Formats: sequence, structure tokens, C-alpha cells
Amino acid sequence: MKKVLCLALIALMVSAVNLSAQSNHEFPEGTVPNIHNINGAQYPRIGKDKRTYFRVYAPDAKKVEISFRGEMTKGDDGYWTLVSKGPEVVGFHYYTVIIDGVETADPNGKPFFGMGRWVSGIEIPEDGVDYYKAKDVPHGTVSESWYYSNVRNEWRHCFVYTPACYDKEPNRKFPVLYLQHGFGENEYGWANQGCANFILDNLIAEGKAVPMIVVMDNGNIESRTPLPGEKPEDVRPRMVNTFPKVLLNDIIPHIEKNYRVLADRENRAMAGLSFGGLHTFTTTLNNLDKFAYIGGFSGAGSIDLNNLDEAYGGVFKDRKAFNEKVHVFFMGIGSEENPERTKKLSDGLKAAGINNIYYESPGTAHEFLTWRRCLNEFAPLLFKK
Repeated sequence: MKKVLCLALIALMVSAVNLSAQSNHEFPEGTVPNIHNINGAQYPRIGKDKRTYFRVYAPDAKKVEISFRGEMTKGDDGYWTLVSKGPEVVGFHYYTVIIDGVETADPNGKPFFGMGRWVSGIEIPEDGVDYYKAKDVPHGTVSESWYYSNVRNEWRHCFVYTPACYDKEPNRKFPVLYLQHGFGENEYGWANQGCANFILDNLIAEGKAVPMIVVMDNGNIESRTPLPGEKPEDVRPRMVNTFPKVLLNDIIPHIEKNYRVLADRENRAMAGLSFGGLHTFTTTLNNLDKFAYIGGFSGAGSIDLNNLDEAYGGVFKDRKAFNEKVHVFFMGIGSEENPERTKKLSDGLKAAGINNIYYESPGTAHEFLTWRRCLNEFAPLLFKK
């Protein structure tokens, strides 16, 4: 009986090896799985030339597409395949699978909330760059923190990054960066797509950034769908105006009650990407008594340079007072997303005597690689005495 069991086990092992060899032989040469695939999933794949390879099983489908890339080709085995026509831009990109007109996330991929729904993500490696990757350094913790919002009459949660030294130094208090996502995204974005925790880990480990707490919350801009009784034109004002109230009246008090933070404007910063940049400007410029550091990544408020003294309740009217209060006024944008407007704003403010820092991410558009780079540039500027 033992002999039979041994022979059966050997047969299974040989079979597994043969299957593995056959599977590996089918993979396009020089390709590796996308880092955002679920464990064990071999597709999508990324080539050394940065082309992407997709494979989806849909034997009964009539038409299958990959968003932003085109229609797939069906094989006799029921698998649909697509290879990108050329190399893709480095960085993180959303995609969906469209099966007979129905758009869905790729079952082979981990979910990301973007474009107002749960979708899939693909990462095209940036050669020689690792500032947003996990390294052999002390790692901070990203935890979920629940609180009740009196502004919105609902339970909410935020994600809070605490640096590696937070638990090791129980008597120490830390400055706080409130970091906001963009339109169609949510509180998961900066830790998942943005790799904010790894960026901070690496900057802190290298001595480039002060250890800080980072709070990532939901900006209520996931969907443009009007609420019951609301007109379509009422949606954007609600999105702009509600979150600052939530931040000031609910989130900040919750963080300062439950975490060891330095609770004064000199140790409080805010930044955001895209619509989160608008939230940042709307919140901070109307409340300079609470924030000393401001960052807009591919997004900022509407500042009329011709009527600068009236903007945001006259916050720029006294140039000297503004410059003394705001230690960092940062505006970043990608070189491929029409940066002229932001550059003109930065130059106009400087000409008017308003100190600010302009950063342009080379070769990137309205995407997370731009915003990772912005955070990597912005964070080292914060809370320096």
C-alpha cells in the first residue's frame, strides 16, 4: 500500500512539474507578471520593452476589450489575448475588462478604486527608481481609524500612517500631513496607488523627511451622481464645500484626540492631488490659522491674479504676513498635462511677492507617477525648524 501511495505521489509531482513547464513555456519571452496581479495569476504581464500582455478567459463572449488599449483576439481555448502596440508609459495606470459591453475589473487583478468605481491597475516599471518601493528600512503602519461625522451625520473612516518610530517613542508627539485623493478616488488611493507609506518610510529612513503622521480620508468626490432632490449643477459645489467642514470639525479633532500629535498650525500641513488639490486650497487658504504648509499636486484653487487681493477672502492682500505664515506653498504638475496654467499661476504669485515652489514632473501626465513624485518632493520640505 505504501509503495502504491509513493508511486501515486511521484506521478502527481511529475505531472505538476510538466504542467508548470508547459505553462512557463507559453509565457512571452522576457515578460513578468504585473505586480498588482492576485497571488498566482500570471496575466497581465509586462515585457522588458514595457509592452503589456493581457489574457482573459471568456469562452462564450462575442467581444472582449481592454480599456484604453483596444479589442482582444479570441483563441480556440476560450482565452482572449491582447498585446499593446508599443511600450507603455512608466507608472501606475487603471484599466478594465469590457466583455460584450459590460465593463468590469480584471478577475486576475487586485482591486483599486479609481474612475469612480472598483477597477484594476497595472504598473509599468520605472528603471532605476525605487523611492516608492518597499525597501529594507523601518516601516511605518497604515491603520484604519473610525469616527463619527457630526457634519454628515454618518460613521466614516480614514487611513492613518504612523512612522516606524511612533510606537518606539511613546512620549513623542508628531506633526501631521492631511493628504487627499483626487476625483473618482477615495481614502484608499494614496496608500494603494500612491505608495505614500513607502515614500515616507524611505524619506524618513534616509533622513530627508521629518517623521510625521499622514491622514488619508474620503473627500466625498467618488461620484457625480446627484443626491435625492439635488440638481446636477449642485453636485460640484457640494463636493467642494462639504469636505473642508468635515476635515476641520470632525477629522482633525478625531486625530488630535486619538493620536500623539503636535496640535498647532506650525505642525499641520495639507496637500492633495487633482480635486484634492482644490480641497487643499479651499481649506487651507480660508483657514491659515490652522495650516502652515500647503501643497497642490495637479490641482489648485482658482486664483485670479488680476484680483489677487480679493482671492480667498483677501488672504494674499498682506504679502509679508502670508509669507510669514505659510512656510511652504507648493504647486506640482506633470509636464504632459498642460502645465502652463500652473506655471503661470506660480510665476504670477512670485511676481506679486507671494513665495511659492513650482515643481514639474518630467514626462508624466495626470497620473499617479506625477503625484508620487510630487509627494516625494513636498514631504522633505515639511516641519523643518
